[in-house]
Amino acid sequence: MRSGREKVFGGRLLNVFKGTKTLPDGREAYFEEIEHPGAALVIPFIKGRIVFIRQFRAVIGKYIWELPAGTLEAGETPYACAKREVAEETGYGVKGLKRIGLIYTTPGFCNEKIYIFKAECEGMKKAQREEDELIRVKLLSKSEIRKLFKNGKITDSKTIAALSFAGIL
Repeated sequence: MRSGREKVFGGRLLNVFKGTKTLPDGREAYFEEIEHPGAALVIPFIKGRIVFIRQFRAVIGKYIWELPAGTLEAGETPYACAKREVAEETGYGVKGLKRIGLIYTTPGFCNEKIYIFKAECEGMKKAQREEDELIRVKLLSKSEIRKLFKNGKITDSKTIAALSFAGIL
């Protein structure tokens, strides 16, 4: 295979490439890569409690506990994405937003970067969920979150990382 990369799949959300890259020591190595536009995740606070969602994830075939998050749209900033996702998934408005971290989800084969925010929220309205989203919203205390995590009920890696950045886990 020649040096460079070749697109083998182009989807609505992801692009998949295969090819070679030159490593820092000069060797060429084969890689398969998923190109992702990036995402934002928010820890939304309402009067000391945290807005969690219980979302059905079709890929794994079950509901899981998560914090609101979503993919950046073309030209959208992580801040705008964070505010939009909280409103769409929970119905709450964001009145204060602070970036607290950044993670790469699976850097061995994917360039997805998730920007992590804390937010103060207010004024619940009707959520504007996407067609494929099945979500239930629940306000949880920090102790309830720790108990869910300790009992193996919070398994979403981006949520665990965000809670760690915020000092909750």
